[in-house]
Amino acid sequence: MEEKKSSATSTQAVGAARGENIEQFGYKQELRRGMGLWDVVLYGVLFMVIIAPQSIFGAIQQNSHGMTPLVYIIGFIAILFTAMSYMRMSKRFPIAGSVYSYVQRGINPHVGFIAGWLILLDYILVPGLLIVMVMNWGVALVPGSPAWLWGVVFIAFNTFANIRGIQMSRGVDWVIFVVEILAVIAFVALGSMFLMNGGANGFTMAPIYQPGEVDAHFVAAGISIAALSFLGFDGMSTLAEETHEPEKNIGRGILIALSIIIVVFVAQTYIAAAVQPDWASTDPDMGFFDSVMIVGGEPFYKIMLVVNIVAVGIANIMNAQMASSRLLYSMGRDGVIPRVFGKVHPKYQTPWFSAVFLGVVTLCLALPLMDRMSDLAEFVNFGALSSFILINIAVIVFFFVREKQRKTFGDVMKYLICPAIGIAILVYVFTGFAFMTYVVGIAWLVIGLIIGAIKSKGYKEVPDAFKNLEV
Repeated sequence: MEEKKSSATSTQAVGAARGENIEQFGYKQELRRGMGLWDVVLYGVLFMVIIAPQSIFGAIQQNSHGMTPLVYIIGFIAILFTAMSYMRMSKRFPIAGSVYSYVQRGINPHVGFIAGWLILLDYILVPGLLIVMVMNWGVALVPGSPAWLWGVVFIAFNTFANIRGIQMSRGVDWVIFVVEILAVIAFVALGSMFLMNGGANGFTMAPIYQPGEVDAHFVAAGISIAALSFLGFDGMSTLAEETHEPEKNIGRGILIALSIIIVVFVAQTYIAAAVQPDWASTDPDMGFFDSVMIVGGEPFYKIMLVVNIVAVGIANIMNAQMASSRLLYSMGRDGVIPRVFGKVHPKYQTPWFSAVFLGVVTLCLALPLMDRMSDLAEFVNFGALSSFILINIAVIVFFFVREKQRKTFGDVMKYLICPAIGIAILVYVFTGFAFMTYVVGIAWLVIGLIIGAIKSKGYKEVPDAFKNLEV
């Protein structure tokens, strides 16, 4: 008995040292740990989707006057400051819940609920936005096929995979990742050959920079769309309770995934923009695929459609639903939303109720919103960017103010200047949203404030996990 106790104590000590002891935060380990650093990186790259620009390339081309690669470069720099804030918080609080968990511990539980509520607008709408893309591509690939059938098939499969857990999704992820990489390499190679052989204007700096065309509004409007492609990085932090050594692997994974994704984004959008120098006539929905048709003909066009359908319809939506269900699980177990969302499958150790709920909501949203993809994208960005502002504030409040980590210039940079720059960038990007986006976003915020007041009895009570605990 003494040996067993000693062994159990030793195991707990090792787990705590590796950031795997979540009891210190008031929770039990219910989810199955099975992910390493490169699994987290793969998850992030697939969630952000290395071929993501292909779906919104045409819209960005028109908004940026043909400088889509520049928009992505600026977007990457803008998001990087917030990504660093996620790294700081994930190291200190290696638990599921992402921005919801970080803000509630960095500032207080009530503000944390609002942060979680705001990003829920992103997490609930993202799978719907993605399935709309898949339905549109499916109809383009097989003219006359019912759009709703494409939606039902992919949502059903992804919900099943989400319930089965990380192990099943990881195998699917690797296969699709290889397919996406090969597709991007093929497009860049064919596009480069087309340009080298005198196609369009050849290799030019126009997609990167055009004198007199770049102004402040252009940057804000372009990033408000392009930011959608980077949003998957925050979802990586929701897997903290299913990852080994999360205090190290989540932060590292975020940086590695973002570094990979920006290189791939710029490479493919540069080729697509150079192939079609007349940005004003670019099709906002199928602009990228028009470039594919130019460099590879109809066979390659159909291949790229299939790759997009499979990559977005399976890997991207699966990972989006996984992140969303983990956020709902985290909020449900705290009781800030109905506790049924915190239910875990007894066999697969996954938040099954949240997974099923998201599948149903995704289908209900996607069918009536097939023709409103750009609006849906902005609604998603409103929820994400507003919650990003709060996590940057949380870093300043927790580390710089509460813990007084400001003795060195390095501390001031990490815990004050970088998050402050992140806040300034995000606030500015908000100027690029359409009026209806503000209406929907503010209405969602007001509903959250009302729910928060009801659940906390006028913001006086805190979740059970915070009682008798130092956050």
